[in-house]
Amino acid sequence: METSPIPVVTVQTAPFDDQRPGTNGLRRKTAVFEGKKNYLQNYIQSLLSSIDLRDRQGCTMVVGSDGRYFSRAAIEVIVQMAAANGIGRLVIGHNGLLSTPAVSCIIRKIKAIGGIILTASHNPGGPGKKGWLFFQSLFFRRIYQVSRTLEEYAICPDLRIDLSRLGRQEFDLENKFKPFRVEIVDSVEVYLQLLRNIFDFTAIKSLLTGTDQLKIHIDAMNGVMGPYVRRILCDELGAPANSAVNCVPLEDFGGRPPEPNLTYATSLVDAMKGGDFGFGAAFDADGDRYMILGENAFFVNPADSVAVMAANLSAIPYFRQHGVRGFARSMATSTALDRVAKAMKLALYETPAGWRYFGNLMDSGRCSLCGEESFGTGSDHIREKDGLWSVLVWLSIMAARKQGVEQIVREHWAKFGRNYFCRFDYEGLDPRAAFYLMRDLDAVISDKAFTSQKFAVGDHMYSVEKADSFEYVDPVDGTVARNQGLRIIFTDSSRLVFRMSGSGGGMGAILRIYAESFERDPERHSRETQVVLGPLIAIALKLSNIHERTGRRGPNVIT
Repeated sequence: METSPIPVVTVQTAPFDDQRPGTNGLRRKTAVFEGKKNYLQNYIQSLLSSIDLRDRQGCTMVVGSDGRYFSRAAIEVIVQMAAANGIGRLVIGHNGLLSTPAVSCIIRKIKAIGGIILTASHNPGGPGKKGWLFFQSLFFRRIYQVSRTLEEYAICPDLRIDLSRLGRQEFDLENKFKPFRVEIVDSVEVYLQLLRNIFDFTAIKSLLTGTDQLKIHIDAMNGVMGPYVRRILCDELGAPANSAVNCVPLEDFGGRPPEPNLTYATSLVDAMKGGDFGFGAAFDADGDRYMILGENAFFVNPADSVAVMAANLSAIPYFRQHGVRGFARSMATSTALDRVAKAMKLALYETPAGWRYFGNLMDSGRCSLCGEESFGTGSDHIREKDGLWSVLVWLSIMAARKQGVEQIVREHWAKFGRNYFCRFDYEGLDPRAAFYLMRDLDAVISDKAFTSQKFAVGDHMYSVEKADSFEYVDPVDGTVARNQGLRIIFTDSSRLVFRMSGSGGGMGAILRIYAESFERDPERHSRETQVVLGPLIAIALKLSNIHERTGRRGPNVIT
C-alpha cells in the first residue's frame, strides 16, 4: 500500500524579542523552550530562514545533543521543521547523542552546511527550573534579525523518526520533488577515525595494558561522553571496563552539574586520593571540557595543562607531520603558555574569552594549539575544544616520557617556572550590581595615577606596571573586541583580572576574579596556591568591594 506524502503545515506565530544568540547559541531554561508556546519553533524557523533558500535545497545539516532533558523532543521538532523548510538531509547521532567535538568532526568530514547542538555544557539538566538548554549553531549572524519579524513557521507535524535505528530513513513530502532524508549514525565512529589519524594508538594501548600498566579512572559524569569513553579508551585502547564510571547518559546527569572541576567532580577526586590510579579525568556534558588529575589527586591546572601539551607536542604524530604554527590562550588564562611559546620561538596570541577567536586564528594557519582556563583545550584538528582529544594528548605524553602526571608537571615548572593561578566565581549576581561594580572599578584603574600605585599586604609589596580594559584586534579580519575584562599587571609579572560572564537566560550575572603569580625558584613550587595568591586576592577584594556591593561572603566556586 502506497503511503501518502507528509503534509507541510504553516503555523501563524508572533516574534519574541529575546532570541539573539550569543557566543554559545541561545541560552534559556529548559522550561522556556518546553513551555512557552512557539518559542522553540520560532527560534528553529529563524535559524533555518537565515540560510538562503537555494543553499537549503540538497544541503546536509548535523544534529546532536548531550542527552539532557527535553533534547529528544526538541530534535523531533528540528527534524519536522528542517523537512518543511527544504533541508535535504539531516545527519543525527544515535539516540540523538553527539559530543560537540564529534559534531564538528562530522560537519568537516561530510562537508555539511552546519550543525545544531542541543547542550548546556557544564550546566545542570532536568525538568523545570533545574535544566538549561542552549542551541548552538553556525548561523548566528542572521538569526536574531529574522526572529524579530517572524510571523509564521513551517513544520511537518506528522513526520516521525526513530532515533534508535541506525541507517537512512526517507520521507516523501507534499510539494517536494525530492524525498527528505534522515541518517542516524554511530555517534563515535567518525570521531574515532579522526583520533586514529592523530595519535599513536599502539603506544597508548601499551601504556594502558603493558607490564607497567597505567591504571586510569575516567568519569563521564553521565553526559554524552560515556559511549566515547567506553568505545575508545576501553574497547580500542584496552583500559579495563571498570576504568570508566558514570558512562550512561542521563537526562539529569545523575542529579549533579556535569562540570569537571574540583567542586563538582568530587567522586573522581576521592577515587584518585586513594593512590590506586595514576591518571584520572572527567568530562562535561557535551565533551568539550575536561579535568586531569594525577596519582593521589594531583590537580593539573587547565592553564598548566595547555602549556605542558605545547611543550610536548612532538609526542603526537599529527604535530610531527603537520608542524606547530603558534599558540593562543584567552586573556584570563595564566601566562604559562607564553613562556613555552617564547622558548619555542613561536607566536602567542592573547584573545578574549570565546572559542570563535581561536577559530579565526586556526583557520588562517596562525595557530595549532589553544586553551582557556575554564578547562577547554583544542587544536586545529577540528578547531573546537575537545576533552577526549586532550586526554589522549596527556596519555601520549606519558607514554613517550614514561613518567607520571605529577613528575611531568613538576619538570615543566622546573624548566619554565610555575604560574600559581586561581579563579573566584561569583555566580547569580544581580546584573545591574555587577555592571556598576565593573564600571566603577574600570574608572579606578583607568586613572593615570593608578599605574604608580603600590599595595602592601603583609610582607608583600605589589607595584602596578599596567592596568587596562582588555581590547583585542583580530589579526585575521581586523575586527575589534573592546571591554573584554579588566587587567592589573604588576612589576613582578603577577596579574589580577576581573571579567563579567553574563550568562543570560535569567541566570543572572557571573563575575570572575583571576589571580596569578609567577615563581621561578623550584624550591618554592610546592606551596599552597591559596597561600601564595592570598595577598593578590586581598587586593582584588579591596579594589572591587565585591562582598560589600553584592552582599556575598565569598565566591560560589574556587578553581
